[in-house]
Amino acid sequence: MWEYTDKVQEHFLNPRNVGEVEKISGTGDVGSLACGDALKLTISVDENDIITDAKFKTFGCASAIASSSALTEMVKGMHLDEASKITNEDIANFLGGLPKEKMHCSVMGREALEAAIADYRGLILPMAEGEVVCECFGVTDIEVIRAIKESNLRSVEEITNFTKAGGGCGKCEDKLREILQATVSDTVEAKKEADKPKRMTTLQKIKKIEEVLEKEVRPGLKKDGGDIELIDVDGDFVTVSLRGSCKSCAKSQTTIKEFVEVKLRELVLESLIVEEANS
Repeated sequence: MWEYTDKVQEHFLNPRNVGEVEKISGTGDVGSLACGDALKLTISVDENDIITDAKFKTFGCASAIASSSALTEMVKGMHLDEASKITNEDIANFLGGLPKEKMHCSVMGREALEAAIADYRGLILPMAEGEVVCECFGVTDIEVIRAIKESNLRSVEEITNFTKAGGGCGKCEDKLREILQATVSDTVEAKKEADKPKRMTTLQKIKKIEEVLEKEVRPGLKKDGGDIELIDVDGDFVTVSLRGSCKSCAKSQTTIKEFVEVKLRELVLESLIVEEANS
């Protein structure tokens, strides 16, 4: 038996905004009676793209009704751009959480909102162009990939919880497993690529070094009557010349290595080596 929060129970027993708005600007129909869950969301939008009213008709379980009720409460008064950013997690959080097996209900709410906004704007949702991988519930590969990426799903069971795909005859489980493996692999590779140090052109490197010297290094040196000048950049080797009191200071090498080099490695490139120009 699933445990529902007090807020889920409240929105199920006393759902808000049931029905259809009087002046329909956009309609979102998702799910189907044959699949066990269906939601029709209608919204009214004013000339400033503000959602002035939202109502729903839902066929489904307590979580589906509560999620739909919560969604209508959330979007009223919102600008369309703001409403379009609502996620299924936002709906679930608004209700104080949902059982993991019922997360697909919040997903259905988010999809209905996206469909209603697209209908108002005369757009076709990308989801409608995907390949159906779960015939039982009409779930496309695009919907599955999106759920995997957004909710960090790592098993077919989790995919079923969020999309219902695989929750019927089970024939699509192998396909879902393939999509999961491919998507997770792509995500890991993309993260590795993003974490790699970004390649800089010589000009970009010089400009960045000059910027760090000006903003982070020079002010500290000037406090002690010193200064610094960039002489040359050759690959990872940066040649500088200390000026003023720093030039004759016995600790000039310490300043070069423990202050200048540390700053440049931290803010420009970890592989930089700073050397002092020959007098």
